Amino acid sequence: MSCHEILRENGHRLTPQRMLVIEILHNAERHISAEEIYRQLHRRYPYANISTVYRTLELLKELDLVTEADFGEGRVRYHVAEKGHHHHLVCQSCGKIIDLEEPALHPLKDTLLREYGFAADLRHLAISGKCGECRKKKRKA
Repeated sequence: MSCHEILRENGHRLTPQRMLVIEILHNAERHISAEEIYRQLHRRYPYANISTVYRTLELLKELDLVTEADFGEGRVRYHVAEKGHHHHLVCQSCGKIIDLEEPALHPLKDTLLREYGFAADLRHLAISGKCGECRKKKRKA
């Protein structure tokens, strides 16, 4: 079912602004911030404002249509949920982002459930640390 159908089914209007925000999210080749969405939206719909983008993103999150990730850069980035679950390793030194496949987190999810009785939602996760290149540079210094 498409985003548009899910919104309609849940009683939400398909305003031109919402439709453009959804289109921008779907066309993004990478995770995109609300500010980046707003800049694209404003070019095509000059009467829109940033609060419209935030409200739309919040609604899409509530309906599990987008996921958000914090890459440690002071802003949240968004990703269309139907593009799949994936995770990221974010280097605190150089900012490099490495994709992490979901099966790598299965042991963690199992441990959290078994040891703590906690059913973790690991659909979209960013883990901070140091990449191999930055760790090598530090050892040489």
